[in-house]
Amino acid sequence: MEHVDKGKESSNSDNEVEATNSPIICGLPDDISLMCLARIPRKYHSVLKCVSKRWRDLICSEEWICYRRKHKLDETWIYALCKDKSKEIFCYVLDPTDPIRYWKLVGGLPPHISKREGMGFEVLGNKLFLLGGCREFLGSTNEVYSYDASSNCWAQATSLSTARYNFACEVLDEKLYVIGGSGSNSSDHSWETFDPLTNCWTSQTDPKIVSEIKHSVVLDGNIYVRCARFCANPRVFSVVYKPSSGTWQYADDDMVSGWTGPVVVVDGTLYVLDHSLGRTRLMISLKEGREWIPVGRLLPLHTRPPFQLVAVGKSIFVVGRVLSTVVVDVGDLGNEDQVIVGSAIPGLLFDVNVLSVKCLSI
Repeated sequence: MEHVDKGKESSNSDNEVEATNSPIICGLPDDISLMCLARIPRKYHSVLKCVSKRWRDLICSEEWICYRRKHKLDETWIYALCKDKSKEIFCYVLDPTDPIRYWKLVGGLPPHISKREGMGFEVLGNKLFLLGGCREFLGSTNEVYSYDASSNCWAQATSLSTARYNFACEVLDEKLYVIGGSGSNSSDHSWETFDPLTNCWTSQTDPKIVSEIKHSVVLDGNIYVRCARFCANPRVFSVVYKPSSGTWQYADDDMVSGWTGPVVVVDGTLYVLDHSLGRTRLMISLKEGREWIPVGRLLPLHTRPPFQLVAVGKSIFVVGRVLSTVVVDVGDLGNEDQVIVGSAIPGLLFDVNVLSVKCLSI
């Protein structure tokens, strides 16, 4: 019996080696096979992974991602972090190129983090990160979880240096930044960066960073962070991180004067969705004079607040309650009185708030 078992182990090992060394497509060099398979749309990648272990390993590899990006074959999907009435956290994904566009549930979210509040939500490479957060009576955490969009798997990642919640998250120069928030004394005035090459967080402090974070955005290679209007320090409404000097500075008043809601950058232009005085307007910031100009308004029936914004190419996706979504082409925008007429994507049949939306390209 022992001899038989060893024989089976040897046979399995031989099969694995053979599968690893076998060509991707019989009769073709591997580089030609990669060139052919990489042109298959992303929505079919889950089917390709079922063909063989060799194909699955290829489609989940860094080589696959790099090839598609290098040859401009990568496709951008939108991920949304949502919370229902019972405060349960869910993640949904949207393929904006699908002829029948609808939001699909991303499964496998670790159940023990599904009730956390104030988590960070960001994309780095082909991974989606859920960071920190807190749960009632349990305090804040420094735990980090990542979702690999290539393999469709969740895993625990390197923990933050500091436990925190309600903080800003941005990606700049292929590093993940976590800024401010609440949770512990060490989270006040602190920020940290994650380098995927070293798989480590580096923490620093700056007195200009406060805990009351509202919105953030990367513009012109700098990170802008907008603080809540009820911030304890009335001087600090917005701060900016300049990587050229590695320092935080107070942002120009003109730049942040119209920053009243969620923001997104398209072709270097900053757009903000202003929801005040009973109307919802999309506005842009003119760099020359830092003047804010309204370029259209949304009708209430199109989508419901609270809103989140994300951009794919030259299209802005306005995502509201129940994931109701309006897609706006920036080329169609005009003036304040113009009603924005964009294509609509139906939302869910049950009530959820959208906490954050991010883009991930493969």
